[in-house]
Amino acid sequence: MRGLIAIVSVCVVVTFTAGCASTPASRFYTLSAATAPTATSSDLSVIVGPVSVPAVVDRPEIVVSTGPNQVRLDEFNRWAAPLQNSIARVVAENLVVMLGAPRVTLSQSLGADADYRAAIEVQSFESAPGEAAMLDAVWTVRRAKDGKSQTGRTTAREPVQEKGYDALAAAHSRAVARLSQNIADGVLALERSEK
Repeated sequence: MRGLIAIVSVCVVVTFTAGCASTPASRFYTLSAATAPTATSSDLSVIVGPVSVPAVVDRPEIVVSTGPNQVRLDEFNRWAAPLQNSIARVVAENLVVMLGAPRVTLSQSLGADADYRAAIEVQSFESAPGEAAMLDAVWTVRRAKDGKSQTGRTTAREPVQEKGYDALAAAHSRAVARLSQNIADGVLALERSEK
């Protein structure tokens, strides 16, 4: 009887160890800011946020589009931070460069007041490895002193030449850079209308 228990115990341990050994490692990805020349220095200040994303992609796993009405959660390829936080961070970093304005903060900053606020509602954030990264967002830039605003829509489809998730994250970063440029243009249009 003891021999049977020992054999069963060894089989359970071997099975458990083999199962753990075959689990692939998780990989984590981030969005990155665009690398572009800095605009001339500006005294503008901007708060970025709030940013909302669709519930379907509001999760750590990268959500992959597999068909017109079907998605797959990739358990082993994940965003390193919540997507709405990453989009807000990258837009803020991009605006610093695009506007030449060092005073760009996130809406979570305590006591932050600024000349402009940029709110972003991401309506679609689709990932198709080896095909494209797609972003559709409505944004509003509001001037603090008089409430005048500019609203726009950014729809970006960035091709992905490689099947890997690195290339997909880079394509999403390019789409967010296009969103950032549109927001920067909105800020500048409001700034010009004031003069």
